[in-house]
Parts: sequence; structure tokens; C-alpha cells
Amino acid sequence: MTFLTKTRIACAASALALFTAQAALADATVAVSLWDKGPDSLMMDDAHMMKMGKMDSADMSTGTMGISVDQASIAAGKVTFNVTNDSKDIIHEMLVAPVSAGQVELPYDPTKNRVDEEGAKYLGEVSELDPGQTGSLTVDLTPGTYVLFCNIPGHFIDGMWTLITVN
Repeated sequence: MTFLTKTRIACAASALALFTAQAALADATVAVSLWDKGPDSLMMDDAHMMKMGKMDSADMSTGTMGISVDQASIAAGKVTFNVTNDSKDIIHEMLVAPVSAGQVELPYDPTKNRVDEEGAKYLGEVSELDPGQTGSLTVDLTPGTYVLFCNIPGHFIDGMWTLITVN
């Protein structure tokens, strides 16, 4: 085997090792669905009104709106949220905010019927997506718990939030 052939093989092996290492460090991607049960189901009931800003372990599938993710636990680092508004009629958005250990509610402003974004220390958002539209957001997340929520007035208390864990 000639020196040139050995060099080419060594370069190819180095390039393969570098590509493999970069793939292992690739950004995580989370598919996010913003959904609702349609405009006729958007009547808030007393149970939802009592929860203003609270995140508890309630069965959110009974809500009139929600956020679904394809994975609720991801590795720390750059995370891209690919967001789809799966509604047929209603505008939605998605914000990301950190949640402290034991935190069960976000700073909610009942006069505006929405979460105080600055008070929640949100990290970014995919704002106002028309029905069927998509958008994405990439943020650098450290280990901990984060909430994804819609902050269109009334949507959070109608169940439009979910928690993710970053390891």
C-alpha cells in the first residue's frame, strides 16, 4: 500500500469520526402540535377558571385545547421546536419558559386572561400561527423542567400547556 493510499484512508477515517461525533452532538428536535376541539367547544367551565395559571397533574385531554409533543424528555443543548397549528379555525402560539422545582403556577394576569410573559421568564416563542401554519424556535436549554404554553387570551386556562424535561 502506497503512502498516498494510506493517507487517503486515514483522512477518510478521520472525516467519518468527525461526522459521527457531530451527529451525536446534533440539536434535538421536538415536534409540537397546537390543537383545539373547535370554536363550539371553547366555553370555559368553572373548573378551568379556578386554575388560573396553575399547572397541575390534571388530565389535560379533557381540556378544549392543548399542546402535544412527540417527546417529553430531551437532552440538554440546542433544541428546535417544530410547531404546527393543527386547528382548523383558531390562531395559536407557543412559548417556552423554565419551571422551578415545585412550581405549580405561572404569573397569571386575570385582567388580560393570560400569563405575564416577562414574569414567567419566557425564553422565546413561535407567535400567532394561523390554522394550518407552522413555525420553529431554537433555544439552548439546560437541565430542568420547562413549560410550553399558548398565551392567546384564555388558551392557557383552557388547557393549552405541557411540561417537558431536559436531562
